[in-house]
Amino acid sequence: MTATLADEQNHFPGLSRIGALLADPGRTAMLWALMDGSARPAGELTMIAGLSPSAASAHLARLTDGGLLALEVRGRHRYFRIASPDIAASIEALANVAQVSAPQRSVPRPVRTVPLDMRYARTCYDHMAGELSVRVFERLIGGGLLTLHGTSLEATAEGAARFAGWGIDMSAQKSRRRRFACTCPDWSERRPHLGGALGAALLDSWSAHGWVERTERPRILRVTPAGHRHFDAFLAA
Repeated sequence: MTATLADEQNHFPGLSRIGALLADPGRTAMLWALMDGSARPAGELTMIAGLSPSAASAHLARLTDGGLLALEVRGRHRYFRIASPDIAASIEALANVAQVSAPQRSVPRPVRTVPLDMRYARTCYDHMAGELSVRVFERLIGGGLLTLHGTSLEATAEGAARFAGWGIDMSAQKSRRRRFACTCPDWSERRPHLGGALGAALLDSWSAHGWVERTERPRILRVTPAGHRHFDAFLAA
């Protein structure tokens, strides 16, 4: 028996609703602008999306009611952010799918239309993405610091020692109300990078060490000279 659209919606409650929220270019522009983990005021998101204030207000209300955005009220101002790391990871994964314009080959190629600075190092919500992040993740797996189980990851004893050396409290990260470590599809490299609480902790650690720093451009990360020396040594080990 052929399933009807109503049957499909019953099997996947809310899926069509989420799809409808993402179908509008103005709403996706606002969501994409928040993928650096920031909370931005309604006026700034209005300009980013190129909408009138009334239209932007309606779109922001829909995104908030739909659970994709969270609202923070600061005095008379309203700030919006991505509601959770899982939602951010889903948006990143959908961006990866959107880049596929032909049948996927056996070895996916990176998307070379992406500007070089964004492709090399950027934020994906609260963790690092891009070419460097993918290479670091592959080194963490290949070097036996992380073990992969499906899309979830666990740190080995050697890995826990390395992370502790970077100033990361492993017990604290595992106690957070989110996944400890997981793969996150990288839309420019078409290979996974590290997400979850551990991915966020690594970005915080690397920033504290002065190895990466944020720039004036949203989501773009700059790797400092000390950072290049650190990552070159780590990747060559």
